[in-house]
Amino acid sequence: MRGNLRALLYLSPWLAGFAIFFVYPLVSTAYFSFQRYDLFTLEPVGLLNWEYFFKDQAAWTAIRNTLWLVVVMVPLRVLFGLGVAQLVTRLKAGAGVYRTIFYLPALVPLVAGTLGFVFLLNPGTGPVDAILSAVGLPGPDWFGDPAWSKWGLTLLGLWSVGDLMVIFMAALLDVPKQLYEAAAIDGADGWRQFTSITLPVIRPVLMFALVTGVIQTLQYFTQAEVAARVASGATDSAGSVFTPGYPDQSTLTFPQWLFQQGFRDYAMGYACVLALVLFAVSMAFTLVLLRQFRFAEEES
Repeated sequence: MRGNLRALLYLSPWLAGFAIFFVYPLVSTAYFSFQRYDLFTLEPVGLLNWEYFFKDQAAWTAIRNTLWLVVVMVPLRVLFGLGVAQLVTRLKAGAGVYRTIFYLPALVPLVAGTLGFVFLLNPGTGPVDAILSAVGLPGPDWFGDPAWSKWGLTLLGLWSVGDLMVIFMAALLDVPKQLYEAAAIDGADGWRQFTSITLPVIRPVLMFALVTGVIQTLQYFTQAEVAARVASGATDSAGSVFTPGYPDQSTLTFPQWLFQQGFRDYAMGYACVLALVLFAVSMAFTLVLLRQFRFAEEES
């Protein structure tokens, strides 16, 4: 009994923080989801907010866009980051210079990086489309065409892949070189060494990158918001109105719609419904990925 009390005493700072910063906000969000709440008035409405969610076409558009980014951008960032890390770790000369070059974009603030990227991909004055036109390729309207806007955001994500590169570099350098030497003696080529040695050893790091990438992408807000504002020419001047998702709601993500409902339209009760849905989806993705990782570990 005394040992249990001592353990609870040691855990009390963490338990207090968990209760104050997680349990209480979660319970409050669930409570407000059954209210009509605009920061000034509170009126019970039962399941009305939840019923409206299933009829809200903009919310479902945001869900589709966010899932597209999760399914396409997250794996591409992981593969590109792993490829860059593999390349840099094999360089004999100038490795430090290349590491710095690839990592620098990850240090650029999100707003500044997105602004620069939109101007680079501008179909009229951007150098990227100018280079494509010089070689005879038509340059798309990256952030003005609904068919290309999410691909533009994906390119922005690949450009700032330096954070993943550093993580993968540490994992690759930690693989025992003796394993590669033994495999080479047995006649294994580079691809066989990669699939039989590198991937199994760095699997936990790959899972970490996937889980954190999915969680970050489910919360994707700043890049899509800034890119849509700049591409549409919207400003915050008096009388101007900006609806997120330009063009044609193709860049509307779920966190953007949550922010729009809660802090622009002051529909806090409905915003709490969206917050709970986002929390549930994030938990579901994380649990599925961790379960798949456990099964893979057991099979190996």
